[in-house]
Amino acid sequence: MILAVDVGNTNITLGGLDENKIYFISRISTDIQKTQDEYAIMMRSILLLNKISFSDIEGGIISSVVPPLTGALQRAVEAVIEKKPMVIGPGIKTGLNILIDNPAQLGADIVVAAVAAISKYPKPLVIIDMGTATTFSVIDPKSRMLGGFICPGVRVSHDALISHTSQLPRVALEAPARIVCSNTVECMQSGLIYGSAAMIDGMLDRIEDELGYKVTAVATGGLSNVVFSHCRRDIIYDGNLIMEGLRIIYEKNRKK
Repeated sequence: MILAVDVGNTNITLGGLDENKIYFISRISTDIQKTQDEYAIMMRSILLLNKISFSDIEGGIISSVVPPLTGALQRAVEAVIEKKPMVIGPGIKTGLNILIDNPAQLGADIVVAAVAAISKYPKPLVIIDMGTATTFSVIDPKSRMLGGFICPGVRVSHDALISHTSQLPRVALEAPARIVCSNTVECMQSGLIYGSAAMIDGMLDRIEDELGYKVTAVATGGLSNVVFSHCRRDIIYDGNLIMEGLRIIYEKNRKK
């Protein structure tokens, strides 16, 4: 088993998995004020809560889009499992052929999700990751990363809306029964959820128009299961895509 850690802007996801099974998935809040010791204590507690023996973990791997936390989490993982974890970045073999202008600018989470999706689903692909931002990554029929685009995430849009208006309240991110609503809360929910679904449908259509061929759409991320059930396009939901990508990259780089 390996310990996989995905550091996002809002949450840190920890998973224990091998090539046959995912043993647990847990999430904690991302907080750059926490020290490596605090993160180590939380990781130990999560492993104990899931009845995982430290000796069962052969290694670790980290994907991070929060540079100020990467070093602290690397040291925290090492303190817990007593093995230095891999970190997605320069020197790590991914097998992904990246055709964007500056491959070094590509987020680690996007790389990891692409590696997993290529191994599991028919190409060409569009991978949609709904986290703090909603990112679209386009993979061509030859498994090459062509590029993509970035949109505000659903929660970011919600927070921006209420912080810049005097009378709009915080609402639950769930879909109302109707598109056209008759009260403020449901009107906001309709715009956030159905509006995001319509954006995804429309952008997938535009991607296919630009590329000249149909694509397989794969979705992951914290809010994707809320939104994608309302899309009109066929979209595969895979909540463990990044965890599986981390395992694949770990195997590619493990010393035999």
